[in-house]
Amino acid sequence: FNPVLKAFEAAYCHHCDEPYCLNICPVNAIYKDKLPDGTVVVRTSTLKCIGCGSCRLACPLSIPHEDPVMRVAVKCDLCDGDPECVKACPTQALRFVPRSEALNFLKKVYG
Repeated sequence: FNPVLKAFEAAYCHHCDEPYCLNICPVNAIYKDKLPDGTVVVRTSTLKCIGCGSCRLACPLSIPHEDPVMRVAVKCDLCDGDPECVKACPTQALRFVPRSEALNFLKKVYG
């Protein structure tokens, strides 16, 4: 719960410009990709991942998590630019906005 916003906040991947998770991965299972609209996405290859957890430890938000069945790291990949979580949210509390808009909002709220 965020007392400043008086709302709950979800922890999600920020698809960083310089992702620590990408730089720490010993098998290069994390990589950058571009969506058709030019949005840069940080993705995880479940075929390459060895489940060591380095990405989670390196991420400032501890976003990558282990899939309990596949035993590999998984994280949000924005569903190729059409996030299922946004479409499924019954209260429309989630929005998918350009990164610049999200960053401007965070700067406004947190300074």
